[in-house]
Amino acid sequence: MTDSEQTLPPQHQERQPGHQSEMHPEPQSGERTYLAAGKLKGKVAVITGGDSGIGRAVAVAFAKEGADLLVCYYDEHEDAEETRRLIEQEGRRCELMAGDIGDESHCNEIIRKAIDTFGRLDILVNNAAEQHVSKKFEEIDTEQLERTFRTNFFGMFLLTRAALPHMKSGAAIVNTTSVTAYRGSPGLIDYSATKGAIVAFTRSLAKSLAERGIRVNGVAPGPIWTPLIPASFDEEAVKKFGADTPMKRPGQPEEVAPCYVFLASDDGSYMTGQVLHPNGGDIING
Repeated sequence: MTDSEQTLPPQHQERQPGHQSEMHPEPQSGERTYLAAGKLKGKVAVITGGDSGIGRAVAVAFAKEGADLLVCYYDEHEDAEETRRLIEQEGRRCELMAGDIGDESHCNEIIRKAIDTFGRLDILVNNAAEQHVSKKFEEIDTEQLERTFRTNFFGMFLLTRAALPHMKSGAAIVNTTSVTAYRGSPGLIDYSATKGAIVAFTRSLAKSLAERGIRVNGVAPGPIWTPLIPASFDEEAVKKFGADTPMKRPGQPEEVAPCYVFLASDDGSYMTGQVLHPNGGDIING
C-alpha cells in the first residue's frame, strides 16, 4: 500500500462494541458544524446505538433541530454520557438506556420509558448493529449468525412493533441498512444479510403503514468512521479504510446525520419506502 492510500492511523480495539473515546482521531459528530432550522421542534425521538458514531451524530442533529431524545446503547457508558452532554448542551432533554437491543423485554422497556418520560413518540431511528469479520464462510458459526441477526434485525423488528401503538400520523421511522446490502461483502456475509433484510423490511413496512400516515425509510451508509470499524478490523484494514471509494476516504458521522434529519422531518414528507446512500460515490441504484 502506498502512503497515498492511507486514510487513518492504524488502530484496533479488542472488543465489541467499540468505544468512540478510544479512537484517534475521534469521529466528527457535527456538534460544531451542523446548522439547524427547527425542523424537529417539539418532537420526541428514540435512537438505538446512539452513544457514538452515526447514532451520536444523528442525536446531536436531532437535538439541534429541537427534539428531545431517548438514547439507547449496549454498555458504552462513557460514550453515552458524552452524547447526553452534547444533547443537553443544545437545551434538549436526553434519557439514556443501556441494554441488549436483541432482547424483546428490553425493547418493550425502551418504549415504556420513552412514553413515561416524554408522553409521546414521533421518531424511531433503528441504528444499533454489530459485525464480525470472517475470512471464510465456514467460520461463521450458528451462534454468531443468530447473534448478528438478533442485534441487527430482530432488535429493529421488535422495537418497531413495540413503538407503533404510540406513533400517530406524521410519525417517521428511519432504519440504518448498509452499502453491503447492495454490493455484498465477502468478509461480512452474515452482517450483509441482515442489512439486506432491513431493506426488504423497510420497503414492506412502508407500504403497510402508508395509510396510517407513518413514513418508513432507510439510510445505507458506506464506509463511515465509527467505533465499529476499529472494533471489527485489524490495523492494516483500518489504515486504508474508505480508500476504495471514489472519494478515496471514509465518511464522517456528521456527513450522514442530515439524511436522518431529512427523512424524519417534514422535508421528507413525500418519501416512504426509500433508502438514501451516503457512501462516498458508489453507484448503487437501489
